[in-house]
Amino acid sequence: MECKSTDAELKKRIKSGRINREDVIRRLAELAFGRANDCVKLVLQEDAQVDKLDLSLLSEVKRNDKGTVEVKLVDRLRALELLTNLSSDGGTDVSAFFKALQGEGQG
Repeated sequence: MECKSTDAELKKRIKSGRINREDVIRRLAELAFGRANDCVKLVLQEDAQVDKLDLSLLSEVKRNDKGTVEVKLVDRLRALELLTNLSSDGGTDVSAFFKALQGEGQG
C-alpha cells in the first residue's frame, strides 16, 4: 500500500510543479529497467485493455495500410546515461563509458 501513497504524493508534486531529484531518478530508473511486455500486448492482442497497460516505455506506434506495425520504445541507453549523471558520485567513469559506446570518445 505504501506504493500507492507514494504515487499519490508524486502526482501532487507533479501538478504543483515541485518534483524533486529523487522523483527524477526514480522515473529514469523505471524507464531504463522497465519491462516492455505491455507495449507488446498492445500491438499483438486484439482486445488489449489500454487503460490497464503500462505503456510508459512506449514512444511511438505506427500501423500501415498493409497491417505492418512498428513500435518504438524510449531510448534506454539515454535514460541510463541521464541516471548516471544524476547519481551521487557524478558518474564520471560510467559517463566516459557511455560516451565511448556512442562513439564520442573517438578522435
